[in-house]
Formats: sequence, structure tokens, C-alpha cells
Amino acid sequence: MKLKPNERIDQIYSQNVKIIQNPKMFAFSLDAVALSSFAKIPKNKKTRVVDLCAGNGVIGLLTQHQTNGMIIEIEIQPQLADMAKRSIEMNQLDSKIKVLNIDLKNTYQYIPKDSVDVVTCNPPYFKNLVTSKKNPNPYLAIARHEIKTNLESTVKIASGLLKMNGKAFFVYRPDRLSDILIIMRRHRMEPKQIRFVYPKEQKNANIVLIKAIKDGHADGLKILPPLFAYQGNHYSKEVRKMLYGK
Repeated sequence: MKLKPNERIDQIYSQNVKIIQNPKMFAFSLDAVALSSFAKIPKNKKTRVVDLCAGNGVIGLLTQHQTNGMIIEIEIQPQLADMAKRSIEMNQLDSKIKVLNIDLKNTYQYIPKDSVDVVTCNPPYFKNLVTSKKNPNPYLAIARHEIKTNLESTVKIASGLLKMNGKAFFVYRPDRLSDILIIMRRHRMEPKQIRFVYPKEQKNANIVLIKAIKDGHADGLKILPPLFAYQGNHYSKEVRKMLYGK
């Protein structure tokens, strides 16, 4: 695989896949790994999965082993979508994972409403406020701030894609938890599971994982046991398994 400037190939040992990364544009972090482990996808070959705000395609690569169905990744930035496509080719997963380099607002032109079984999403976390301090790198700024889309739009599109009782798996920031829960209910998505991720014990959570069901009953929300990223100066046993397998 011919690499472009500043690119490298990283191995994800847990799923025996390789991924093209470019720290000048985008490189995945623990939130994507945690979401990939949290998401549960039916094995059936008729299963349809859409990964919104896909970045360099890491979530598709980390979840594809769960299903015999099709995964469609949507990413607005051409450079990131290109990395995702080349990683898919490198892993010979062209028949299983597809990349759409489009704006989320145009999603329904390519994927029919009410046709998807599972949506995964690692959306931009930060509001695009005038007072917000943004990364001077435009690629990272778009990935982290609501410049090209926002939480409301992302949840609305996810809900529109899902079949009745389809499942959505989001990763987000705990300080905006109330925002995402309110917006999910506004768009017919009922939160069913929440799991907080902590850097280590005695620290505040810095990541939250949320499972929601479209048109699910308005009860039965479960708070799952915490996930700790580190034990001392090393990854916790659970995170090591996510990254390196058994």
C-alpha cells in the first residue's frame, strides 16, 4: 500500500486488521475503540450498518468481524474518507465495507430511510461557538467541533436511517450527556444502556457510551459497570483485550 505524506500503517491486533493513520489529519483514540467494543451487531448477512462521522474508518474495521452484513461508512472530509477506503482495500474488505464521502445532510440520497439495523457514531463533541478554542488544524477542528454538522442533525439522521427497533450506539462526552439524551428522545430514540469510561480510578469520567433503540419503550435504562482505561501506568485488562485481543 503506497502511503501519502505523514501517513503510517498501524496494526490493530485484536481484530488482525491494519489501518492507515495520519496524525496531521486524524488518528483514532480510545473513544473509537470503546465504541467498537460496546456496539453489538447482528451476524445475519442481511444486516445493514451505517457508521456516521467515520473518520479514517476505524469503527468499521473494528466491528466488521461481528457481522456477515454490509457496513457503510459516511465521512465528509475527502482526505479521511480516502484513508478509510485504502485501509479497507489493504484488509481485503471491499465486499463488506463501503465508504461514502458525503455530507451527512445528503445521507438519504444514498441510503433509504428506515432501512438500517444498526447505526454507530463518534460525532464531533464540542459546540461551534465563537468563544470556543478550536484546533488550528482544520481536519482536527472539523472532527472535534460541530463545524460541518451538530448533535441534533447527527441524531436525527441516525433515527431516520434506523428501522423500527433498530439500535444506535454513540460515544460522547459526559458533560453533554443531558443534551444527547434529550435529543435522542426528541427523535424517537430511547436510551437503553449507558456506560461511563474513566481514565483511571478516582478520576472523573471523560467518555460515555450510549445505546438507544428507535421507538423503544420509555423505561428500562441500565447504567453498566464502569470501564477504566488505565490501571496504574498501563492499560486496564479490558482495554488491553480491546486493543490486543486475548
